[in-house]
Amino acid sequence: MPLMTHFGDHQSAIYADGMFAGRVPEITTDLSALESHAARVLAPEAMGYVVPSAGSGSTARANVAAFERWRIVPRMLRDHARRDLSTTVLDTPLAAPVLFGPVGVQTLAHPDGELATARASTELGLAYVHSTQASHSIEEAADAVGPGARWFQLYWPDDPALLASFLSRARVAGYTTLVLTVDTTLLGWRPADLDRGYLPFLAAEGIANYTSDPVFNARLDKPAAEDPAAAGVAFASVFPNPGLSWDRLPELRRLWDGPIVLKGIQHVADALLAVEHGMDGIVVSNHGGRQVDGALASLDALPPIAEAVGERLTVLFDSGVRTGPDVFKALALGARAVLLGRPYLYGLALGGQAGVEHVLRCLLAELDLTLAGAGYASHRDLSPDSLVRG
Repeated sequence: MPLMTHFGDHQSAIYADGMFAGRVPEITTDLSALESHAARVLAPEAMGYVVPSAGSGSTARANVAAFERWRIVPRMLRDHARRDLSTTVLDTPLAAPVLFGPVGVQTLAHPDGELATARASTELGLAYVHSTQASHSIEEAADAVGPGARWFQLYWPDDPALLASFLSRARVAGYTTLVLTVDTTLLGWRPADLDRGYLPFLAAEGIANYTSDPVFNARLDKPAAEDPAAAGVAFASVFPNPGLSWDRLPELRRLWDGPIVLKGIQHVADALLAVEHGMDGIVVSNHGGRQVDGALASLDALPPIAEAVGERLTVLFDSGVRTGPDVFKALALGARAVLLGRPYLYGLALGGQAGVEHVLRCLLAELDLTLAGAGYASHRDLSPDSLVRG
């Protein structure tokens, strides 16, 4: 695993390149500006799918605003000369408490799609989480990760045989942890896609895990490459699964012998149910605001959930994370690690694998330097006392 002594050394390298070699970054180091930069290169359909959220976008805006309500309280003259961001999450060693969250249809951003992201994850010593809705198959992504860490995100299909096939393939391909998304049994109301009448899956984009699966292909009269529309319709017949309930989780445990994480928990009662049902972890998440308009910010949901179940299962976090200070705040409020989404996809759009690596190196450098500036040698020293409500 390639580790840097301090991720903050990336800052020194950028200054040295600029001052001594006349080279400046091709992609901005202002992580909050990535979206506007990516908008210049993404097709309207891609931008419409990646960026907007459910309904009016209220939940996505709330995610960002929630981070602004917490302010870091720096402490002085505390030795932070030797800093350490490394961690282990559900038996997965990580160079820092950040994972590549599952994002579907990454070829909308770059032709290499998930393969570029997977390669970047290994280069950085982080974990790659492969989406069920990927543009490359379970096996192709695993090959791209190589010796690196990989988890598999599941949208539970409404077909028991397909479910079993997905999970068997993922285990054989070396995925160690299963991330079940529980907040997307139906697609949310997304006007940016609806106004374009655009859903890539119906054109057989982002369903490579399905079209590479023998159980799914048995549903097709012709290979997906010959009749992509029919493959898209077949996908639509197995994706929605609104009948899922807590009493189905034992079935999942029988099919998967590794850690299981529930992604999309927003309520303490559901976090307690995850404990009751023997889950290993949860992701406090509102799907980046893409499912329920007007929902509470994910960061607002985090502290009470972490307090209720943080000693009994692994609490992870996503939704609204854009910068190093955002990661700092989520960790201080009880997350063991964060899953990053849109920012690395913007990097992918702007520069392929190199763009993904640039975004993550900047994020981790900013996290490292934020820790140092606030007087901490490690993210493990953070607590709610590291912050104050603004």
